[in-house]
Amino acid sequence: MTMRQPKTRIQKKNTDAILDAALDVFSRQGFRGATLDQIAKAAGLSKPNLLYYFPSKEAIHVTLLSQLMDLWLDPLRHLDPDGDPVKELLTYVQRKLEMSRDMPRESRLFANEILQGAPRLSGTLGEALKPLVDEKAEIIAAWVAAGKIADVHPQHLIFSIWSLTQHYADFDVQVRMLLGGPEADPFPEAERYLKALFTRLLTP
Repeated sequence: MTMRQPKTRIQKKNTDAILDAALDVFSRQGFRGATLDQIAKAAGLSKPNLLYYFPSKEAIHVTLLSQLMDLWLDPLRHLDPDGDPVKELLTYVQRKLEMSRDMPRESRLFANEILQGAPRLSGTLGEALKPLVDEKAEIIAAWVAAGKIADVHPQHLIFSIWSLTQHYADFDVQVRMLLGGPEADPFPEAERYLKALFTRLLTP
């Protein structure tokens, strides 16, 4: 069996540059609008050099999505069944909002893939996302049954958290324009608003 050799420092640097450039291009152009030429230029590499590391645009896109899915699921994994239910859920809301603030490109990349029917992510959605959501929905349902939180539909609660936090990344230009312009920072007030909203929703 042939062991894969570890990447050299230069190989790692170029791979990271390609993925960072691709994240920027894909998040702005979508998969269909992005080209290898655009990614290579943004990475500061020639197209043949880029193809040494990744054989196709799809290979780059799949790599980004695979990395993103693990990152995206991490806050939900930390929902603790033994913790205080309202505190656990508010912490999840806060972490998702922080991800929208700190990683808007990643959010838009994921949104674009879903809007296209998830052609490169459908298997991962079934294998990684659904089992985790099912597991956490059972925890939320148990909290409801025990009277620890209000009677909410577990999956729709999770969907609401996603939509109300990721909106600030996916519709960033619109949000900032409506709040006063590109320099407007929506996140401090968004955090206060969402904390109050979900506290009222979840309190029995």
